[in-house]
Amino acid sequence: MVVIGDWHATLDSFNIKGSFTNTIEHNMDPPPILTSSDSAATSSAGEERHAEIKWDEIGFGIVSTDFMYVMKCSKGEDFGDGSLIPYGNIELPPSAGILNYGQGVLEGLKAYRTKDGSIVLFRPEENARRIKIGAERMCMPSPSVEQFVHAIKKTVIANKRWVPPFGQGSLYIRPLLLGTGSVLGLSPSPEYMLLIYTTPVKSYHKGPLNLVIKDELYRAISGPGGTGGIKSITNYSPAYKALNEAREEGFSDILYLDAATGKFIEEVTGCNIFVVKGNSITTPEAVGTILPGITRKSIIDIAIDLGYQVEERGVPVEELLQADEVFCTGTAVVINPVFSVTYNKTKAKYKTGSGTVSSKLYETLTGIQTGLVQDTRGWTLQVD
Repeated sequence: MVVIGDWHATLDSFNIKGSFTNTIEHNMDPPPILTSSDSAATSSAGEERHAEIKWDEIGFGIVSTDFMYVMKCSKGEDFGDGSLIPYGNIELPPSAGILNYGQGVLEGLKAYRTKDGSIVLFRPEENARRIKIGAERMCMPSPSVEQFVHAIKKTVIANKRWVPPFGQGSLYIRPLLLGTGSVLGLSPSPEYMLLIYTTPVKSYHKGPLNLVIKDELYRAISGPGGTGGIKSITNYSPAYKALNEAREEGFSDILYLDAATGKFIEEVTGCNIFVVKGNSITTPEAVGTILPGITRKSIIDIAIDLGYQVEERGVPVEELLQADEVFCTGTAVVINPVFSVTYNKTKAKYKTGSGTVSSKLYETLTGIQTGLVQDTRGWTLQVD
C-alpha cells in the first residue's frame, strides 16, 4: 500500500510504507493482459520492457501499469517537484476533503504510438489550463502549465511499455487533483495532491450510439454559477441513476437537456455533442453548464479547415431530431457517431458509416494524433 505521508507533516516528509500490489482492478474479471513470463519482470522507471502484452484483449477499463506520479502542496503554497512511485493503492485520512466534501477535479488525456514508433501527447497544455480553471472554482491550488505537462511526460515515459502499438489503442492518462488534508467544517482542505495514473485502452463505446433524452434528471444547473463547465469529481456520479436506467432500457447513453427550459440539448453523460445538417455543423456553446472539451475544440477547428460552417449556440431538440448526422466527441469516445435519438415517442435515425462528416473528422483527428496527417497546428508533443 502507498501511504501518502502524514498530512500534518512538512511537504518533504512524503513517505512510502508497506508494499505494492500490482493487481488489475475492474468491475468484471479482467483479461490476462500479461503472459506469465512477463508478469514477473521488473524494470526501473523509463526502461521499456518488451512485454508480450495481449493488446487484442484490452478494452476500456483499469489495467495496473508500472508507475504513477505524485506532487503535493499545502494551502497557500505552490506545488513543488513531484516524483514517480510504483502503481498502487493510496491511504488518506477519513477526514480528507476529497472524501468528505468532494473537493477535487480530474482530467483525461491520451498518449499515442505513431506509425514510426514514437509516442506523442495531444494538446496536454489544454488539459493543464483546464485543470487550473477547475481548481480555481473549487478553491484549490494547481500546478503550473509547465509542471503539469512535465508530470504527464514523466508518467508516460515511465509507463511507455503500456502504450499500445500503432492502431491498437492508446494510453489513457488520468490526472487527479485532490484535497487530501483533514477538514470537518465546510472549508477548503489544508493539503493537496496531484496524482497521475495510466491505463491502456481501446474504444469507450463499440459502434454507433443509441441515445435517449429524459427530462426527469438534469446534469447541471443552468447559468454560469455552477460546476457543469469544469471537471469537478462531483459532477459524474449523480449521472449514474439516469445512465443505469437508460442502459436497462437498451440505450447507449443519456442526452441531457438544459435545466432552465428543458428545450435545448446540452451534453451526453461524458462527452460533447454535434449536429450536422448539410454543410452546417452545430454544437451547444460551452458556457456555464457545458464542458469545454479539448476534442470538441479541436473538431471545431478541423471542421472549419475542411470547409464546414460551424456554429456554437443553443440547439433546440427539434433541430436535433431533423439533423442528417449527430456525433459525440471526447477524449474517451474520440468521435462517436450516433445512430438514433429517442425523445418521448419520437425516434430519429441518422447517417453513420463511411463518407459521413463524422468519419471524415475522425480520420483527420486520429491521423494528426498518430502522425498520419501533418500536424500544422503544433497540437502533438513527442515525449520520447
